[in-house]
Amino acid sequence: MDQQELVAYFRSLDRSFFVEGDMKKYAGLDGPLPIGFGQTISQPSLVLEMTRLLEPEKDSNVLEIGTGSGFQTAILAKMSMQVYTVERIDELMEKAKKRLEALDFSNIYYKVGDGSNGWREHAPYDRIMVTAAAGVLPDELVNQLANGGRMVIPIGSSAMQELKLITKTDNGEIKTKTVEMVRFVELKGRYGWIE
Repeated sequence: MDQQELVAYFRSLDRSFFVEGDMKKYAGLDGPLPIGFGQTISQPSLVLEMTRLLEPEKDSNVLEIGTGSGFQTAILAKMSMQVYTVERIDELMEKAKKRLEALDFSNIYYKVGDGSNGWREHAPYDRIMVTAAAGVLPDELVNQLANGGRMVIPIGSSAMQELKLITKTDNGEIKTKTVEMVRFVELKGRYGWIE
């Protein structure tokens, strides 16, 4: 992954394009913002850091769980061959799709559904980005990760989660590394928070 290209594209993206109404004036702040339906657009520095951890390559097949506003999707699509993005909230997906099409992306595939199941038809994925927090590591997503692949996912409780980098070795062994503490909205479905 070309770090300079990533940072340059990240800086060129107008975050206000991905939020609505009153929120536009806060788009320049390094903090999460509400996008409706109890969902948020993550703080920009965290989006950049998670993308760096994921290390998408030009030939990467990427699965994104939680399309949200489409901000992270745009960065992944710029840095990868193709992105399969799953969002459970219809209205958010419609808005994100319009934004991403307006940016002329043609390498993004959209699905409305339960992200905790991944998107089996296009597996395995070289990279998986999860932008909602799970209570435990979802087996389905691990199974859909290619050997030699990387997944970034927040895991924990509603109060606090650990941002994890999951790597799968060439012979299919799973390695887990905790990067830092974060707070995300919940990954709904069977891998949600255990309270």
